[in-house]
Amino acid sequence: MINSHAILDDADVAIAAARAGAEAVRARYGQRLTRIDKGAGDFATDADVAAEEAILGVIRAARPEDAVRGEEGGQRGVADAVRQWLVDPLCGTLNYAVGNMLVAVNVALRNGPAAVADPFSGEVFFTDGETAWARRDGSDTRLAPTAATRLVDVNLDPPFPSAPGFRAVDVLAHPVFVERFRPRVVSTTLALAWVAAGKRAAYVTDGGDLTESVHFAAGIALCQAAGCVVTGIDGAPIGPAGRGLVVAADAETHALLLSVIRGRG
Repeated sequence: MINSHAILDDADVAIAAARAGAEAVRARYGQRLTRIDKGAGDFATDADVAAEEAILGVIRAARPEDAVRGEEGGQRGVADAVRQWLVDPLCGTLNYAVGNMLVAVNVALRNGPAAVADPFSGEVFFTDGETAWARRDGSDTRLAPTAATRLVDVNLDPPFPSAPGFRAVDVLAHPVFVERFRPRVVSTTLALAWVAAGKRAAYVTDGGDLTESVHFAAGIALCQAAGCVVTGIDGAPIGPAGRGLVVAADAETHALLLSVIRGRG
């Protein structure tokens, strides 16, 4: 149990919570998992549930008055609370269930600090709301986005709300994309943290307003604090009327991807 008196600020809470979730995920890796059906081919596992409980334990100890919305447990506290934590305890359940380590633990305070933990590398990517860092082995490194890798993660998971006008799979076949970038499909929002850290040039996904999503809120906060260009797939600002995400390390990469999405270039 975390000592709440040792918590100095909300960024510390986010980091501690993400680490607690990551420890639960790591501890259950490779074990026989109980699957919890969510319908439409989606499911959770007992590792998802255990990780969320570990995260909640940290938040409850440090910020007992705050509301929490979790991927598995739903809303706890007032839904429109000013202080609400958005929690995805195991992003990449499909990967995890088949023994793939590409997963993330996401914890974000709405409009505030956030953390994304990689349970298997030991890295925690975090922001205090102003700057973004990676912590590993007790050392913090400022995140520095760069498009040098030319690697672009494209989320191909359904649903596809913008089809037929936009289909993510079509981006991969566009001549400009083929010439300038190399595709990756990680199937977890760990890829957003990698854009902020310079391990990816960009990330593209369809969807609606993702700023309030337990899956995306932490990654978006990281990328914004790191200085990435973050918009919807239509180039408009993200928010209540938003459509998906185009997150790029720099303006040139962002503009090029928008031209591909719009069928130009």
